[in-house]
Order: sequence, then C-alpha cells, then structure tokens
Amino acid sequence: MNISGSNVLITGASGGIGGAIARQLAKRGASLILVSRDDDKLQALATELRDTGTRALAIACDLAQPGQPAALVEDALKRFDSIDMLINCAGVQNFGFFADEDPADTATLFNVNTIAPITLINAALPHMLKQGKGQIVNVGSIFGSIGFPCFAAYSASKFALRGFSESLRRELAGTGVSVTYVAPRFTKTAFNRSVVTRMADALKMNQDEPESVAKHVISAIERDGQDSYLGWPEKLFVRINSILPRLVDSSLIKQVELMRPFATERSH
Repeated sequence: MNISGSNVLITGASGGIGGAIARQLAKRGASLILVSRDDDKLQALATELRDTGTRALAIACDLAQPGQPAALVEDALKRFDSIDMLINCAGVQNFGFFADEDPADTATLFNVNTIAPITLINAALPHMLKQGKGQIVNVGSIFGSIGFPCFAAYSASKFALRGFSESLRRELAGTGVSVTYVAPRFTKTAFNRSVVTRMADALKMNQDEPESVAKHVISAIERDGQDSYLGWPEKLFVRINSILPRLVDSSLIKQVELMRPFATERSH
C-alpha cells in the first residue's frame, strides 16, 4: 500500500514498537489516528508528530472493554473521512509458570491481544470494503508460531491472532482489502518487564530495537506482505516447528530449568 496520503489507525501507539511505527509512518506522509490507554504518553506523541507537520489525532481508549472498538471507529471516521489502514499493535504479556497465573490476568491478556484486534477489525472492515481498499496489519510474535514455555497464554493469544489473520486474508481475496501479519522476536521495550529482560539476557536470546522492528513492519506494509517473521535463526525455527514440532520440544524443554528462577520471581 502507498503510505503517503493514507489515514492510519494504530493501537498501542504509546508503546515502544507502536510509537516507532507511528513516527516512521509520519515521515512517509501518513495521517495518524493514535490509540492507547495511556493518555499522557499518547498526547505527547501526537504533539511531537504535529510539530513535524503530521496530521495526528490522539484517542485514549481501552479496547478490551465491550463496545469500545466500534465507538473508536465511529469517532475516527467522524474526524477523518476514511480509515485506509488499521495496525493492531496493542498487547500485554504474562510471564511465568501457567499453574501460578491468575485467571483474571489470563482473561485480560486474551481480551487485549486477541479479542480487541478482532473486534476492531470487525468494526472497521465494512468501511474498508465499501471504499474498496484497505490494509489490516496485525502485529503478532514469533511466539505465535512457536509455543514457548512460561509464555503459554501469551503464545496462545498470538497463535490465535496468526490463525485469524490467515483465515481473513483468504476470505478477503479480491476485495481490495489485504491482511498482513508481522511477527517480531524479543524486542527491547518497556513491554518486557525487567525480569523478562534479565531472563532473555541469561538465555542469550536475540533482541531487536523497536525502531528496527518498525522498519520491518513498514517494509511489509509497502510490499503488501502477507506473513513476515523477524530475525534469524527465529524464522528458521518457525519453519522447523511447523513441520517437526517434536524436534523443537527437546530444545525448549531444556530451557525451562534455566528460566525457572526468573519465572518464579515476583515483580508485583
């Protein structure tokens, strides 16, 4: 899709990856509808982008609440004549052994990572179909293709988003509306709590800066990519796991004991 002149709605815009994507979209001439629950950070980003000449609208919204996605789309269309692109970047993460996870935290995770993007797409899609064009971009995770221990609920939520993206892409073929799924690996943002960052360092996990992830997302958008996975050898592991998951089992099971002291740590 041609980014210049397009109206883009992006959730999770106050976060590390979301903010980096917003800044790169602004440099390419997009008008932005910035969405997040953190109104202070959101307003600061909107002001920063407006100072560069970008048309930017900030809407504080909790998309996990029933009715909010539809209300957001209605509000955005009142102030912008169209929504040409929807980027679902908002997310939460639970880390630790699933037996210790609070069911309320699990529910919140699925509401934000899976239900919110799907309901937001449901609200925006009729408009895109009517105008005969549009692009939906779902930011998933490498963990949405490789079930990672101590991230069971998070992995499952991203598996679901990946499956939804694949199904919807096939359903929308020929309509002018495309679906792009982008799967980053570990990214250095506030999204990853200090204990997760220390665990990643201990396991020598490959790590990316949010600006690098944002460039990859922009590249996928510009070429109307379908599925895009970040990092090597992670993208190789995705392929191996899809064909020979039992081969991957042994490697990840060995990691559990290394993760145990971090997974049992209480940071709240």
